[in-house]
Amino acid sequence: MTAPPMITAPAAPLTYLDWNATAPLSPVARAAVIAALEVTGNPSSVHGAGRAARRLVEDAREQVAALAGVAPSGIVFTASGTEANGLALHQAPAGRPVAVSAIEHDSLLAPLGALPAARRVHLPVTATGRLDVTAAAELIARHRPGLVSLMLANNETGVIQPVAEVAALARAVGALVHCDAVQAPGRMACDLLALGVHMMSLSAHKLGGPKGAAALVLADGLEIRPLLAGGGQERRRRAGTEAVPALAGFGAAAAQALAGWRPAAGHMTALRDRLEAAALAAVPAATVWGRDVPRLPNTTALALPGVAAETQVIALDLAGIAVSAGSACSSGKVAASPVLAAMGAGRLAGQTVRISLGPTTSEAAVDHFLAAWIRLAADAAGPAVQVA
Repeated sequence: MTAPPMITAPAAPLTYLDWNATAPLSPVARAAVIAALEVTGNPSSVHGAGRAARRLVEDAREQVAALAGVAPSGIVFTASGTEANGLALHQAPAGRPVAVSAIEHDSLLAPLGALPAARRVHLPVTATGRLDVTAAAELIARHRPGLVSLMLANNETGVIQPVAEVAALARAVGALVHCDAVQAPGRMACDLLALGVHMMSLSAHKLGGPKGAAALVLADGLEIRPLLAGGGQERRRRAGTEAVPALAGFGAAAAQALAGWRPAAGHMTALRDRLEAAALAAVPAATVWGRDVPRLPNTTALALPGVAAETQVIALDLAGIAVSAGSACSSGKVAASPVLAAMGAGRLAGQTVRISLGPTTSEAAVDHFLAAWIRLAADAAGPAVQVA
């Protein structure tokens, strides 16, 4: 019998600048995953092998809880940030509207779109990409939603949102408050109590852990209805056998992010600012979205007028540089960003790429990007662009 062809992964890009899509697996998370693969038991089994697996799950729960500033009992493990967002949305009280910002991830906007029009409230953002708090206050007071969801930091622009302010407005009308915080760990603080929310979503692969592990973080005493039923796992809040190796990696990555985010943020801020200054100096017509408001230290949404985002992504990929246009969860298509459209970006929404850095991104990686991007701009615009 002929052996099946071997499937190999493509070579890694020389310069990886797409950390907001997924962070490379950190060495500590990799080691935790590999060690957990040797543990055979089902964490729901009562024998020794099961207890060993259960210990790994509970250790990870404690590590993620420390990152989020809650007790371990407040962590409900899921398979993805999308599932965590769906579980949070599932808690919306029947009959009351649901309010979300116009720049949320599609895992919130898509299910919201399936609700009757009378139950949908979209909270607008300003041209900076930050929620319009005045408009949000008026809409929340008028519609009295049962659930309000606002992300902590936008995945495309990096703009940090006024979560604590909006949480206070939502609580005043008796609403549950959810925050999609998957982009925050390792880049800024993401403490549930400080934010004043009831629920918060996290995802392992955004902070250096493996894909396939995430969590919905709950405030103390909050009871939730399961989205997946059929088993007693996660205190009957999410059925299904826990992915022990992925959760072990999640816990290790969470502990690393909690311990090291401040120096990492300083390193990334310096690189981001240098990248943006050089890009704008070479191409004065370019735009950095959200540059004048607080942002994640690692994220640049950079518009190159007249050059489609898809063209930029492909050209940079051919140069060995990985960036993205819009959310990675829109895989298979490069379209104008709904986030930038909500900001009033017009045509530039389809001419913007996202560059996202990590704690191990080097000066050389930024230089490689700048050389390739500036040359692309020069090819498109002619002698108006200066190529170093």
